[in-house]
Amino acid sequence: MKGGIYHRTQIDLTYNSNHIEGSRLTHEQTRFIFETNTLGVGEEAVNVDDILETANHFRCIDHIIDTATQPLTEPYVKHLHSLLKSGTSDSRRSWFAVGEYKRLPNEVGGNETCIPEEVHKEMKALLADYRAIRCKELDDILDFHVRFERIHPFQDGNGRVGRLLMFKECLAAGIVPFIITDRLKMFYYRGLQEWGHANGFLRDTCLTAQDEYKAVLDYFRIAYL
Repeated sequence: MKGGIYHRTQIDLTYNSNHIEGSRLTHEQTRFIFETNTLGVGEEAVNVDDILETANHFRCIDHIIDTATQPLTEPYVKHLHSLLKSGTSDSRRSWFAVGEYKRLPNEVGGNETCIPEEVHKEMKALLADYRAIRCKELDDILDFHVRFERIHPFQDGNGRVGRLLMFKECLAAGIVPFIITDRLKMFYYRGLQEWGHANGFLRDTCLTAQDEYKAVLDYFRIAYL
C-alpha cells in the first residue's frame, strides 16, 4: 500500500542500512528512487553503486517479507547476497564472488574474521544451531546476528545482509522488527563488539530501535504484541 508501513519500511530500512555502510545517498534521494525510480536533483556527484545497491536493497526487503517463514539455509543467505550485489562494480571483479562466500580474508572494525576456507563449516554450524531453537526470542536472533557478523562470510555486504536477516527473523518469530538507524550506529557497533561479555549493550540498542519502530506502527494504527 502506497504511503503505508511497507512504503515507510522500504525507505527507512534501505536508507539507514546502506548509510551505515558508507552510502552517500540522502534519505530524500532514497525515497525518490523507491517512489519514482529517479534520483531527484542533487548538487554532488552520486556513486552508481550506491544507486544500484539501493534499488537492490528494495528487492531484498520484498524477498524477506515474501519468505519470512522459510527456515534459514546457506542457499537462502547466499541468494540474499546475490540480490544485494547484483550488477554492482563488485560483481565485475574476478576476486569478488556475488552470491558466494568470500575468496579472500577480510576484517571488520580492525578485527579478524573467519578465513575463507572455514566459512562453509562455520555457517553450516551457525545455521544448524539456530534452526534447532524451537521458539526463538530476541536474544536468539541477536546472537545469530553477532555470530554471522563475526564469521563475515561474504567479501562485502555482510552488515546489510545480516540486518535483513534480523528483520526477517523478527517477522518469523512474531517479534516487532526494528531498524538500526544511523544515529544508533556507534551503539550498535559497540554492542556487536561486547556481545558475549556485556549483552545488554546490543540488546538495549535494538530495544531502542524497536521502540522507534513501534511508534511508526502506532502511527499507522497497526497492532502488535
